[in-house]
Amino acid sequence: MSATTEAPTIVVGPPPGDGGPPAMSHRAVLEALSGLLLAMFVAILSSTVVSTALPRIIGDLGGSQSAYTWVVTSTLLALTVTTPIWGKLSDLFDRKLLVQTGLVLYVGGSILAGLSQSTSFLIACRVVQGIGVGGLTALVQVILSDLVSPRERGRYAGYLGAVFGVGTVAGPLIGGVVTDGLGWRWCFYIGVPFAVAAFALLQKTLHLPRRRREAKIDYAGATLIAGGVSSLLIWVSLAGQQFDWVSWQSAVLVVLGVVLCVGAVLSMRRSPEPLIPLRLFANRSVVLAVIASIAVGIAIFGTTVFLSQYMQIARGKSPTESGLLTIPMVIGLFLASTFIGRLVSRTGRYKRFLVLGAVLLTAGLGLMGTLDETTSLVELGVFMLLVGAGVGMLMQNLVLVVQNTVRYEDIGAGSSLVAFFRSLGGAIGVSVLGALLATHASSTITSGLAAQGLHTTAGADQVPDVRSLPAPVAHVIEHAYGTGVGEIFLFAAPLGLVALAAVALLREVPLGGKSGIDIARERASEPTHHQEGATP
Repeated sequence: MSATTEAPTIVVGPPPGDGGPPAMSHRAVLEALSGLLLAMFVAILSSTVVSTALPRIIGDLGGSQSAYTWVVTSTLLALTVTTPIWGKLSDLFDRKLLVQTGLVLYVGGSILAGLSQSTSFLIACRVVQGIGVGGLTALVQVILSDLVSPRERGRYAGYLGAVFGVGTVAGPLIGGVVTDGLGWRWCFYIGVPFAVAAFALLQKTLHLPRRRREAKIDYAGATLIAGGVSSLLIWVSLAGQQFDWVSWQSAVLVVLGVVLCVGAVLSMRRSPEPLIPLRLFANRSVVLAVIASIAVGIAIFGTTVFLSQYMQIARGKSPTESGLLTIPMVIGLFLASTFIGRLVSRTGRYKRFLVLGAVLLTAGLGLMGTLDETTSLVELGVFMLLVGAGVGMLMQNLVLVVQNTVRYEDIGAGSSLVAFFRSLGGAIGVSVLGALLATHASSTITSGLAAQGLHTTAGADQVPDVRSLPAPVAHVIEHAYGTGVGEIFLFAAPLGLVALAAVALLREVPLGGKSGIDIARERASEPTHHQEGATP
């Protein structure tokens, strides 16, 4: 089958009348969006519900600290490397079928994970979960572009941001309650009913034009980029823990990752249907949105991972209490996503809100850099509110910027590119910031105990249960983690300035007034229409 760069053949049923079909009503969009919102909740829940159960999971299965890390890293790795693949497939094949396939993979991986009898089998199941979640992450935003025009998209993208916030805070709470009540295996089963309900809702409410496009998929490029990104993510995940940052293992993984990524670029340059169309990087708005998304990814993953550690170790809170104390960040994200999305739809302007979001994100991270074990929880709540509001203004609108400027044929690849770099930034950021925290905590604990005439051989590899320790020792550990978490947030704050510079340089392009379905119908009625210059 020969490759072609012609526009996709869209099968839409009867041709529209002279006036064209009316735009979808708000109710119709919400009905079609219901399954997507539930699918997004499933994707977020899979990443957060297991976090509070991990110590018990690893203990019951007899796993090591390395296994503990890989239960989390394996899912994030699979999600990250498959996101651009799902995005490209969405430009070629039926998007509804693809998102349902992602749900099926998630359900299969979840059920098998709950039946795990070893950490190695559990990690393999988490990879399957990650592949499914990668599809959900990439496709929900793409399908939204089919349903509504860029001008109206901010309004509905706000709902996605709100679901993201709810899933972020609900996951650890549900995980803690389920683990204490039904057992940790139910943390994997709890998302299955939501996924099945999402599948049924999508089947009933989501009606998209069927797309049929003859093209040769760039399997070589997909394999090379997956291998290259995996090598680099494995390096940043294990360096500083399993081996030194400067070591022969680091050299092998970095060189292998770079070589494979270069090979992927060369393959995509030759392919008529590249996994990531390199022409996207000639688009200034896409490049700037990608840069800002990396900073947003670090903020999202960093705050959720390290705030939980701060609450439980530096402040002695339980997992459930930790989840409750992060509610201010979720409130900020929820309100910003919802109300700013509506303002973007009402005014057609988005740059001012992106700039404001980057300012709030930078300020929030900088203020969280002042944390120690004595910081008022009220002050911390204000800091988290600022970070959440900043992320809420940035996350969905950066995808909107890309969808509004790329060609119709590239919406899937462009949207997934933003999600890919957001996940990649989060994975790299968590690993690097985690290494900084471990180094700070280890040295501070050692010096603090030595000042009291105590000595320890325990390093930062083991996370202590502060509540079981004598008060003087507990105070040393609380201080180490309190100041350590503050230090890593201060280290991350300049990334907010990077995001601010990126969005400040964006050229605001008027938001389009046609949805993906509208464009598909136009293409169907004008078979000779060329793709050059077409934007949503």
